[in-house]
Amino acid sequence: MADIELRRLVKEYPNGVRAVDGLDLTIADGEFFALLGPSGCGKTTLLRSIAGLETVTSGSIEIGGRDVTRLTPGARDIAMVFQDYALFPHMTVRDNIAYPLRIKKVGKPERHARADETAQGLSLGHLLDRRPGQLSGGQQQRAALARAVVSHPQVFLFDEPLSNLDARLRLEARTFLKRLQRDLGVTTVFVTHDQAEALAMSDRMAVMDAGRIRQVGTPREVFQRPTSTFVASFIGSTPMNLLDATVDRDTLRVAGATLPLPAEARPHVSDGERLVFAARPEYMGLRTEPEPAGLAGVVAIVENMGVGSLVSLEIAGAQGPSIVQVTVSEGEEPEIGSRGWAVAVPERVLLYRHDDGELVGSERTADDAALAAAGA
Repeated sequence: MADIELRRLVKEYPNGVRAVDGLDLTIADGEFFALLGPSGCGKTTLLRSIAGLETVTSGSIEIGGRDVTRLTPGARDIAMVFQDYALFPHMTVRDNIAYPLRIKKVGKPERHARADETAQGLSLGHLLDRRPGQLSGGQQQRAALARAVVSHPQVFLFDEPLSNLDARLRLEARTFLKRLQRDLGVTTVFVTHDQAEALAMSDRMAVMDAGRIRQVGTPREVFQRPTSTFVASFIGSTPMNLLDATVDRDTLRVAGATLPLPAEARPHVSDGERLVFAARPEYMGLRTEPEPAGLAGVVAIVENMGVGSLVSLEIAGAQGPSIVQVTVSEGEEPEIGSRGWAVAVPERVLLYRHDDGELVGSERTADDAALAAAGA
């Protein structure tokens, strides 16, 4: 077993900044888990804390049921792959791969044999006598992975290992990395700021903000039902449409339109309450004729997305114009300046509270309620 258990983990720097703020998280044995969030949210600090490269201020870290909070990195039975791969430039690929075994004082013949075997499995066998400077970016990435794999660790920790690759290699590498992790069955924590990587590769993911986890779930759960406006606006190749709304009995007033109030939201809202109406562009359609349940606007921008297009409608409102984005199929692109009505798929509409941005219907914790009351 190599599950990871983090309890009330805090990492505070001398300047008072809390990069990790009272965090609780469980990562299952054999799981591919992604840490996702904007720059400065604490995801890399959290990964380095698990690795032992950062000394935590308080809380505990368990790996496989063993408390490793105060252990050195070498005693934690983990392997880490960094963004810049951190290969030794003066060593051959063989020696780079074998280096963790050398640290464990494995004899030279055995460590070279294991390095060669691992390299063959990662299509590096013909490159073993080269140095990192003679390798392409993709080959360096595979060499760094081979070095991580060779010692058979309990946990892999990846700190944005694909970010230095070009777009084509990145797509190939993430498929390769996911297959490798599945075949090895090693618990893996993967830090990225690229949501496409997190959605495509992870079994579960955590979205972080200001040292805290805002949501944990499968990629489908986080994409389809984000629990806050922060997650809703961060996740997705196109941002979720977020519009001010007001409850008017059994309807919603949104950007001058009157829309039905979702039945599941009715027990949780009150007449006159301010909310945020949310719908992803992928879950909205565009009509060219007046639609009672549609948001009326003028086509401002049409962006070609390959198999379809992203249409931006400028919607007039009391507080000024808003932009609503809708995806349309290839060949259905409207003319710039034409009128259109954006219609959301009713079961895909989400509502958030205006004060704290939390999903309507989700229970607030005492801490959440206190933060909302304080205007945090």
